Amino acid sequence: MNEFGVREVDVVVIGAGQAGLSGAYHLRRAGLEPDRDFVVLDHAPRPGGAWQFRWPSLTYGKVHGMHALPGMELTGAAGDRPSSEVIGEYFAAYEDAFGLRVHRPVEVEAVREGDGGRLLVETSEGRYATRALINATGTWDRPFWPRYPGHDTFRGRQVHTAGYPGPDAFAGQRVIVVGGGASGTQHLMEIAGVAAETTWVTRRPPVFREGPFDEEAGREAVAMVEERVRLGLPPKSVVSVTGLPLNDAVRAARAAGVLDRLPMFDRLTEHGAAWDDGRTVEADVIVWATGFRPVIGHLAPLRLREPGGGIRLEGTRAVRDERVHLVGYGPSASTIGANRAGRAAVREIGRLLERVPAGV
Repeated sequence: MNEFGVREVDVVVIGAGQAGLSGAYHLRRAGLEPDRDFVVLDHAPRPGGAWQFRWPSLTYGKVHGMHALPGMELTGAAGDRPSSEVIGEYFAAYEDAFGLRVHRPVEVEAVREGDGGRLLVETSEGRYATRALINATGTWDRPFWPRYPGHDTFRGRQVHTAGYPGPDAFAGQRVIVVGGGASGTQHLMEIAGVAAETTWVTRRPPVFREGPFDEEAGREAVAMVEERVRLGLPPKSVVSVTGLPLNDAVRAARAAGVLDRLPMFDRLTEHGAAWDDGRTVEADVIVWATGFRPVIGHLAPLRLREPGGGIRLEGTRAVRDERVHLVGYGPSASTIGANRAGRAAVREIGRLLERVPAGV
């Protein structure tokens, strides 16, 4: 710590979800020591990343494509247990096994230019002067609520995926589910079993994917998201370009009419939704399964955004500042992508630290 009360480290990792823990693991493998050479800051109250906030009915058996963190498999998990518990316990064991010493709960308020070529990270537990930054803040804390005319006049309840309580909260009610992604279909199929009536609304017709989602399809999907990031556009999720998998539960729901979709409504009313062609649907609840946006407001002082609204990356490195790496952003927003991005970021940071002397 220097005379101004600022702790100096080589790397600050912001976020302890899949991407942040992957980055921290690879920093340790590269020979850096936690709390001496690097620090991991997480605003959540306990281990688990965004998983700890998932709804109780999302059991581990319903989780699609959960890849283990590097160096330690997740084994023996019961499929009927809530994913928040299973993955929270796994992340806690992982942090302990590799001695990652995550600081929590810590709020990162801003990252700005510091002295001597370092970045200054301002947090609720003090300030850090760092030579490099791994930003792994994900999206969970920034739910996207579209605004439609009449939004504030609807007398019923409005819920976002971020606060989805599980299907029992909708028993006997008329529910409109908005959103054509995986969360929207999962919510809809659960709620349909207890609700008086459900209506599914999406901006675009949903695309259902037949057959396995193999490596080639995965690479193509990631490439589409990478191209947006290279152009400095806000990233779309990998899931948004893969389509919805057709499994037995989805086929049954389609046959039962649960997944019959209506185009996006034009406005909300006191009692439901309305379309310009005269169609109306009454509802007690609207569930917004409309996704999330990257949590990057704390990076605003660094002026990393491009005119298109996103942060342009080469790999994981911000084009406008080679000290800043974003993992779990855009093409690395899947669990396997986060693992690879953590490793790639540490590899590049290692080269930067060798090139830039510590005192410069």
